[in-house]
Amino acid sequence: MRLLRALLAGLILACAGLPALAQSSPQSFDDLVKALPEGSYSERGATVEAIARTGDARAEAVLAALLDGALGLVEATGQVVTTGPGAADALTGAPVDKATADAADRIRVNNSLRRTIRAALGVLTLGSPDPAKRLAAAEAAYRSPDPEQVEPIAAAIAAETDARVLAALEEARAVALLASDAATEAKLEAIPVIARRGDASAQQVLNPIATGADQALAGAAKSALAEIERSRAAWGFAQNIWYGLSLGSVLLLAAIGLAITFGVMGVINMAHGELVMLGAYTTYVVQEAIRTHVPGLFGWSLLIAAPLAFLVAGAVGVAIERGIVRHLYGRALETLLATWGVSLILQQAVRSIFGPNNREVGNPSWMSGAFPLGQMTVTWNRLWILVFALAVFAILLWVMKKTSAGLQMRAVTQNRAMASNMGIRTAWVDALTFGLGAGIAGLAGVALSQIDNVSPNLGQGYIVDSFMVVVFGGAGNIWGTLAGAFSLGIVNKFLEPYAGAVLGKIIVLVAIILFIQKRPRGLFAVKGRFVDG
Repeated sequence: MRLLRALLAGLILACAGLPALAQSSPQSFDDLVKALPEGSYSERGATVEAIARTGDARAEAVLAALLDGALGLVEATGQVVTTGPGAADALTGAPVDKATADAADRIRVNNSLRRTIRAALGVLTLGSPDPAKRLAAAEAAYRSPDPEQVEPIAAAIAAETDARVLAALEEARAVALLASDAATEAKLEAIPVIARRGDASAQQVLNPIATGADQALAGAAKSALAEIERSRAAWGFAQNIWYGLSLGSVLLLAAIGLAITFGVMGVINMAHGELVMLGAYTTYVVQEAIRTHVPGLFGWSLLIAAPLAFLVAGAVGVAIERGIVRHLYGRALETLLATWGVSLILQQAVRSIFGPNNREVGNPSWMSGAFPLGQMTVTWNRLWILVFALAVFAILLWVMKKTSAGLQMRAVTQNRAMASNMGIRTAWVDALTFGLGAGIAGLAGVALSQIDNVSPNLGQGYIVDSFMVVVFGGAGNIWGTLAGAFSLGIVNKFLEPYAGAVLGKIIVLVAIILFIQKRPRGLFAVKGRFVDG
């Protein structure tokens, strides 16, 4: 591969029309740099070519300084130095004092030599063994099209093996062709390559051509621009769908526990948001312990925090049910006020223990960053939260459909009195149900800690949305919660660009109110004698 890169460097230099350097014997990089101040401009061009051929790691910095007029010769010592801020010896990189830099005679360049230097710099990057550097060079060439680079880029295309770099090189060559005086046929072939990019930068390249005097090029550019507009509209629609699914996954996690509690027990739990908050703070505590004692396990911190958050929030939920809620069944207003009071107590307890400020919860490496998908950008943390939400939903569905505890929950939901007469301990089912809903809220807190501020007010931002999802989907029906969460998430994201975030939520709230006037039980009503009666 090293031999191939060296061959590519030589080929690009030849294609760029650089002067040939007659070499009776190979010269070292140091000798070539010291020879730069000597001879005519054409001889200096030959020296530049030879410097590029050495492949020395210092070559790029030296040639860049020469191109910028920041390379000089100290006559007294024969030392070649870079001038300006950070002045240093061009060969060793050792800093030089201001007096030495000021004494250096600048090595002059003309336009022909500048073209030679630019081509040589292209050799150094396009011929790099590192694909990332080659990609950066190709993208830089696309942003700053230079007709002189058409042939060097073509030579790089011929030797490129990386698909992503190859595509970038083809786009760079196309934009350089359009900026050159190449034949119309060549430019017509370049336009579809630019159109394939399909983004705003492609539109910027093609807009001047679409209004140019050449009718053939203008027609092709207009067709390409129309295609780009259609493509961007389609990808914009897809991006909104993704944002809606992302928001829906958060709403699903926040609401699914409430759907169980509200659906089975008829309890309006205003402390549900604080149970979400407890899950987030559990994640914070786990991460702090790992950072302090076993930092090597930080990548596993969320997997460790998830079951602990479920247990902590679930235990608090059972305590709330056993200590307060069970004494208030059948009294909805008193239950609402009591759980609201509990929410205030939990918020103040967290403020007293952790303080009122936001707490830092880090993203493990596998949840950091993003990746492109066509014209979209997908962040890893949002993608994993979507996967996590669907996994929690699937596990909960299995528990409700395939386990004895789930069967008893469904029996109590459909007809509490008959379930009690059949020997089901409804009080135990109530405690289990409240604990399960609270535990799932804790899991939601683990996920939300990755995308939101962990503070005592974390849960307050989700309690209203959670109730809207539950009411819209159908109380007690987890399939309805799934449909309601993703529906509201997608609708919100499509409304936001036109109405704004706040007005968009108001519109959704009004729409839900009107909807439940027609379907009071939501999208998927729970059937049963208890409900029907």
